Amino acid sequence: MTDTGTQSHPRTTADEDASRRLLDSAAKLSYDPSVEVDWDSPLPGDLYGLNPEWSTLYGTPLWNEMTVEQKVTLSRHEVCSIMSTGIWFEMILQQMVLRDQYVKNPVNPQFRFALTEIADECRHSIMFARACEKMGAPAYLPPRGAIELARGFKTLATAEVAYGGILVAEEILDVMQRDWMRGENVLPIVRTTSKIHVVEESRHMKFARQEMRERLAGAGPARRQASSVVIAIVAAVIVTNMVNKDVYAAAGLDTRRAVAEVRDSEHRKSMLRSSSAHLMDFLSDAGLLSRPAMSIYKRIHML
Repeated sequence: MTDTGTQSHPRTTADEDASRRLLDSAAKLSYDPSVEVDWDSPLPGDLYGLNPEWSTLYGTPLWNEMTVEQKVTLSRHEVCSIMSTGIWFEMILQQMVLRDQYVKNPVNPQFRFALTEIADECRHSIMFARACEKMGAPAYLPPRGAIELARGFKTLATAEVAYGGILVAEEILDVMQRDWMRGENVLPIVRTTSKIHVVEESRHMKFARQEMRERLAGAGPARRQASSVVIAIVAAVIVTNMVNKDVYAAAGLDTRRAVAEVRDSEHRKSMLRSSSAHLMDFLSDAGLLSRPAMSIYKRIHML
C-alpha cells in the first residue's frame, strides 16, 4: 500500500547543498551600497585611503621623506587604482561565470548562486566606481598588453582555470580589505565599501573553491600542472597591475624613483606573501602548486 502522506524529494549532491547554503547566506546578509555607504559626507582631509602599511612605498626611504599630505594623497590614489583593477577583473569574472552557466539547468542551486554572484559583482563595480569618483581619482586602467591578455583569458578560460583566476583576485583583495575596514585612520567610505566587499566576497570565494574541487575531480597530473601554470600567470598579471605607476605622479613624486623603491621594498614583498598565504595553501591542497607555478609565484613575491 502506497503512503500518500509522504512526498519524495530528489537527493542532492554535496555541491548542491553547499550552493543552497550560499544562497541562504546571500538572502540573509547582503548590502545595498547606495544605502549603506555615506556618499554625501565630505572626506576628512587627514584620513588615508588605505592603512599606511598597505601603501606600496611604506617603509622605503622615499616614504620617510614624504609629507603627511603626500602620504594621504598617495594612499587615496593607490586604493582607487586597486578598486579600478577590481572593477576590471570583476567584469572579466562576470563574463566567465555567465559563459560557464550558459544553458545549464536553472533548477540547480549552483546555477542560481552563480547568477547571484554576478549580481553582487555588478553592485561592487558600481560601488568602487562611485568611491573613486568621490575621492577624485582618474581612471587607472591596466596597460594595453594586460587588457588584451585578459581579453583572451576571459574568452577561453574554463573549469578550474577560470575559477582559479577568480579566486586569486578575490583572495588577495580580501586580506587587504579586512585591514582597511578596521583601520581607524582610513576614510569611512573605504572602510564601509571594504566591509561590504569582504562579507559578500567570502561567499564568492567559497563558491570558486567548490567549483574548482568539482572540476578537478579525476583530473590527471598533466592537466593539473598545465592549469597551475595558467593560474599563476593570471596571478602575475593581477599583482603587477594592481597599482598603476601614475599614482606616484598624482602625489607629486618622482615616478621613476618611486617605482624603483617599490620594486626593492622588502616590506612590500612581505605584505604580498602574507596576503597570499591562504591562497597558496588551497592551491597546494588542490594539486595546483606545481614547480613551474611556484617559480612564478616566487618571482612576484606571493610565495
